[in-house]
Amino acid sequence: MDGASPSLSEQQDWRMRAELERAPAGGVLAGLFERLRAPGVVGEIESSVADDVVVTHDGRVLFAYAADESALAGARRAIESVLGREGVGAAIRVSRWDEELDRWVQTDPPLSAAELAEETAARREADEVQTRTLVVSSGKQVRGEFEQTMRDWAARLGLECQIVEHPHLLSAQIAFTVTGPRRKLQEFEQGLRAEEWATIRTETAVMASPL
Repeated sequence: MDGASPSLSEQQDWRMRAELERAPAGGVLAGLFERLRAPGVVGEIESSVADDVVVTHDGRVLFAYAADESALAGARRAIESVLGREGVGAAIRVSRWDEELDRWVQTDPPLSAAELAEETAARREADEVQTRTLVVSSGKQVRGEFEQTMRDWAARLGLECQIVEHPHLLSAQIAFTVTGPRRKLQEFEQGLRAEEWATIRTETAVMASPL
């Protein structure tokens, strides 16, 4: 993905990406951040950079993340004001986080015809119904809880889920066959792998316990 994802905050659904034409004097972006919130700058623009707006940078690229479009617009005005004072031009793009596509989708400037066609194709692919079989290992002591957790997760995602067990002496291999939209299958697989590691840690702790 281009730039950071909303993992910065579950509420940071909007992003502004400003690629600077050149580095500011001294090549230090950190000084710009301080001036974004300086009273003199805030007093000259309609909106200040809100406290919940996250501003960061990567080389000559500035990023601003906000919970909604209006908060991001305020941050954009502040950033453009400071960049203007520094005499630094920037190519600015605004995007929102698309949960279905699991990526940033550009909203400003509008997508070109080719970019729009690419996004439409990506959405169509994400909605394509598929069936996958995912095999994981689970200790016998936590198998029941593990299976129920994944059944519940599949139900929340609207997926069909069938489970086949292959028991071994101390553990079991569990095959989850799930059917649904491709994007939802990806979510299920991510949750499955995370839950597998969690159960392994739990099983290890139980077996190592002196009790």
